[in-house]
Amino acid sequence: RSEINPNSKHLKVLDLRLSDAGIYTCEYDSHTVSISLHVFKLTISLDGHFLPNEVPELTLMQNSSHPLPDLNVTLFNNNNNIVRPKLLQNKTRQKYILKLKQLEATDSGTWICHVHSDSPLINQNIAFDVKVLGFQNPDLERKYATVDSTVILSWRLNFQKIKWKEGFTGQLNWEQQESATGHELLDFNITARGEQHETKKSSHFRFEIPERKPESTIEVKLPKVHFNHSGQYQCQLAYNRRYTQSKIELVVMKVSANPVGPLPRGAKMTLICQVSSPLPSNAHLRWERVNGTQTDIKESKQHEVKVEVNVSAAGLWNCHLIEDNDKKISLNYPVEEAPVWISYVVIGASIGGSLLVFGLACLCITSGISWQRRRQRAKRMAQARQYLLENKTCQCQQ
Repeated sequence: RSEINPNSKHLKVLDLRLSDAGIYTCEYDSHTVSISLHVFKLTISLDGHFLPNEVPELTLMQNSSHPLPDLNVTLFNNNNNIVRPKLLQNKTRQKYILKLKQLEATDSGTWICHVHSDSPLINQNIAFDVKVLGFQNPDLERKYATVDSTVILSWRLNFQKIKWKEGFTGQLNWEQQESATGHELLDFNITARGEQHETKKSSHFRFEIPERKPESTIEVKLPKVHFNHSGQYQCQLAYNRRYTQSKIELVVMKVSANPVGPLPRGAKMTLICQVSSPLPSNAHLRWERVNGTQTDIKESKQHEVKVEVNVSAAGLWNCHLIEDNDKKISLNYPVEEAPVWISYVVIGASIGGSLLVFGLACLCITSGISWQRRRQRAKRMAQARQYLLENKTCQCQQ
């Protein structure tokens, strides 16, 4: 594992090991030169391949012919910021174990371990790679959609960015409510060459896998969103029996009216705007009439899933879902005024209905009085028969 340059007399030691530490002496004629070789070995757990939230451990070992110095170890992350790990050191100073914090996908890159000692003087930088396979999405992303709209849900992976050269698998699941029964929508696998393959697993849930999508992306398309398509869509990666996941919560909004149809003159209608799940504290629903006034605005209270507004005149109403003063989605509902003849029909139907109810009430009262009279007459006749039987008398007509 060593070779000497015949011109410079340099000694090159290949595949350096801890056991190579010691004193090397070069003798030439009457000259003797000695050099002490101090060897460091830095290893990282899991060979430097991690998933988010995992805690890596660094092991720094040293070997020398002299007494081992007390080392001062400083870590710099991929952004050249100092990281302060938990340090474990043995009594012989031969091994240092550094326990890092939980990793995130953004921690991927080249880190530096700086080793310092005053006696002997040591200032050594040791570079090592940290690769964190994960998603570039937030931990929980919220996406809003309106009924019958088209929605694309995307999970951006970082395996190309960090040059992950090993294969892994994953799957996409959907559950309508938290802790409810999940449904597997698709599974996928990424080969060591970076080739991506996806397979649909659900037949009853209508969705599409776009053929053209950004590189290193898992994507599904809902061509026509239904109200019950809401819920949590969870993309999960599996590598060496370890897992990481990223969720997108889909919130769907719809509007409706009660009663449905044109608004007759003088009548009232209730407009209803609702979402499929409770909103965060920084979001709310708002009804407002187009070209209306401040009195034509109705907002939901905190965490409410719907807001209602009573309407007595025709006009165009908009329902907005607002998050941090930003309108995320909107749906409009046009309130149309019914033709005059419909109003007359409604009035006539109301009057006819009232007359019908009055007639039925009179009929019931008359029938009840007649039934009561017949009952009283029958009761008097029964009492007379009973009286005649008890007195055993008979009246004969002269």
